[in-house]
Amino acid sequence: MLTTDPGSERRAPSLDSPERRRPSLATWGRLAGAVVAGLALYAAFPPLGAWWAAPPGIALLVAVVDGCRVRAAFGLGLVVGVAYQLPLLHWTGEYVGAVWLLLLVALVLVVAVPVALLPLVTRLPATPLWVAGVWVAGEALIARWPFAGFPWAKIAFGQPGGPFAPLASLGGAPLVSAAVVLSGAGLWALVRALRAGQKGPAAGALVAVLLGPAAGLAAAPSVAADAPGPRITVAAVQGNVPRAGLEFNAQRRAVLDNHVAQTRRLAAEVRAGRVARPDLVIWPENASDIDPIRNADAATEIQAVTDEVGVPVVVGALLSGTRAPDGTIVRGPRNAAIVWLPGTGPGATYVKRHILPFGEYIPLRGIAERISPLVDRVTDFEPGTGTGVLPAGPARLGVVTCYEVVFDDSVRDAVRGGADLLTVPTNNATFGYSDMTYQQQGMSRLRAIEHDRAVVIAATSGQSAIVAPDGSLQARTGDLFTPGLLVETVPLRTTTTLATRLGPGPEWVLVALGAGAVVVGLVQRRRSGRA
Repeated sequence: MLTTDPGSERRAPSLDSPERRRPSLATWGRLAGAVVAGLALYAAFPPLGAWWAAPPGIALLVAVVDGCRVRAAFGLGLVVGVAYQLPLLHWTGEYVGAVWLLLLVALVLVVAVPVALLPLVTRLPATPLWVAGVWVAGEALIARWPFAGFPWAKIAFGQPGGPFAPLASLGGAPLVSAAVVLSGAGLWALVRALRAGQKGPAAGALVAVLLGPAAGLAAAPSVAADAPGPRITVAAVQGNVPRAGLEFNAQRRAVLDNHVAQTRRLAAEVRAGRVARPDLVIWPENASDIDPIRNADAATEIQAVTDEVGVPVVVGALLSGTRAPDGTIVRGPRNAAIVWLPGTGPGATYVKRHILPFGEYIPLRGIAERISPLVDRVTDFEPGTGTGVLPAGPARLGVVTCYEVVFDDSVRDAVRGGADLLTVPTNNATFGYSDMTYQQQGMSRLRAIEHDRAVVIAATSGQSAIVAPDGSLQARTGDLFTPGLLVETVPLRTTTTLATRLGPGPEWVLVALGAGAVVVGLVQRRRSGRA
């Protein structure tokens, strides 16, 4: 329900008004609107990829909470959060069962908080700007809490194919999210102003609607896929797993053998002249779940195929943990990327810093074990350190392992550390035939734009892809759970975008704008006697 003047706002009973003994038609309308708004935000993400659905989703979200008290808006925010996060993240339960609901509950609560604060800013001048700031503040919170952050659902990650995406090169994912929300809130303000016959506010709202896409289109020419500079040929190996689902972990040798076999096929294709000789080969995360440092058989197999292909192979490997004689874990297992060199063996190594909650460690394990016995399958991993920059043949490779691609600092640290090429080695087999791999691909495309780097995605079971610095897909494998090879020439870039240089600055500016607006709105509400 849209209110057009302060008097009508006071007369309209709020959603949590005690005089309402049963939900009214307007209440049901708000609830339905909250569901549709959340689904619209979800639809923007791959594989649906309806990036244009996000601004109308935000417009509807603001409309349903406008005029509500904070508590009522929080309730509506919970509905939005469930409609948004449930279809987007249901894949997280493929491995550990119903315990993923703990994650869903936490994320829905964090979504509901900024939604609850929106009614405090919808009556301020320049409303769309403050709404964008509040939303980015919520995303900043999710990037850091709960469970050390789970920012998978940032609105920006649904935008790699749209006109907002080039803004990532200027202010990173936070600026893209802000622009989308600004446009959506502007659409809501435009409708409100037109209904009230207010030409001045309508013109300002129209600017808010168009500013983001216009700025993105203006920035697009600077996001170039082709530019002078060195180039290398890189191969991504997708070995596949014996079968989809959990049991692939019981067949670790078969997974290693599959990646060795595909690399041998690559070497044969090169000898036959059917593909170009690569300068670098990248295997996915967990391509060797047998620790090749401790296991001589695995090391021998990897060394043999590396010598055969004749170039460095970046091996995604599980490094074993250690236990004391009494069974106490002294060191947890580590998720590593190892540069394996022809004739030499293992070289530079990166251990994944941001480990996946409910996948690589179990938060609240005591509670989780009561919800699902499957959590016993997960041994808590030990996080690594460093920037993820590895010397790999002619490239300084920035490794952002799987889940790490959602974190702004992981990718930025690699680029600032000197990476001229990025890779996202990933193991999606755990999550079956879900949307996870396509969502992660969208994030990788946005990161390519953000930092002006090509990105090589190597996945165990698909979908592997090679992304140009402008975010376009140079190549990708086909069906999930099939072996595949990608061989492409990619640029090595050493440029730094404005987003790389500014770092988290744009995010903190937007957070400050949102927080300041909330404070002003709260003061106004208290003075008017509304809470």
